[in-house]
Amino acid sequence: MPATPESSAIATPLSSGESALRHVGAHLRLWVTAAVALSADLWSKGWAFSALGSFEERPGLAGLVTFRRSLNDGALFGLGKGMIPLFIVASILAVGFILYFFACSHRKQRVLHIALGMVLAGALGNMYDRSFVRADLVVFKDASGAQSRMLGCLVGPPDADPVLVGRWPEGDSPESIPADQLLQAPQSHGVVRDFIKIRTVGGVDIWPWVFNVADALLVVGVAVLIISFWAAPREAAEDAVTAGEAS
Repeated sequence: MPATPESSAIATPLSSGESALRHVGAHLRLWVTAAVALSADLWSKGWAFSALGSFEERPGLAGLVTFRRSLNDGALFGLGKGMIPLFIVASILAVGFILYFFACSHRKQRVLHIALGMVLAGALGNMYDRSFVRADLVVFKDASGAQSRMLGCLVGPPDADPVLVGRWPEGDSPESIPADQLLQAPQSHGVVRDFIKIRTVGGVDIWPWVFNVADALLVVGVAVLIISFWAAPREAAEDAVTAGEAS
């Protein structure tokens, strides 16, 4: 009986010979992509925070972007500031889901494996920063009485009056914050190093966030995964129709 498009679009269990988990080429696509992309992310962050000055803004990539240093204690695009432990747990779960999707994939889904490698590298790159890169977080009342937050490097003891907070990691250009304006004691905090900013076009800020290579890997990798999942049923249906016509 020829297969119908509907029946072919339903996922069926993979045999051991079809599973990416047992295929060397599939593993190479996943792990080589992840290793190269993760190395690029960590290297670029190290370069940005050693080669760029505290307030320097350097053009790059044919003038389409600028490079400037920024610290982020939130998630992608600065969302959820201060929730570092939650983001680390979420990153660990994301890595688990990536490996699960890889194990369930077909050995011939090459684009899918590369996309999973990109997402894996992005998750690990930012998880590394949140776990091992520390800055001093100072929460205080500004001149208007509103709560403000500053990520930097303490210059002097945390109980000094005023507290001096310099640019991370050098501690230069410190800003003075009176002790009576502090809303909590300064504390060490996990941060993500960002440095890429898309330039404004015609006065329009197309992408307002400062980001890093890991963020770009996550966005592009997830987009490719969505397209792959959307295209898979269509391809399965077309294959089924072809098989039915041949029979």
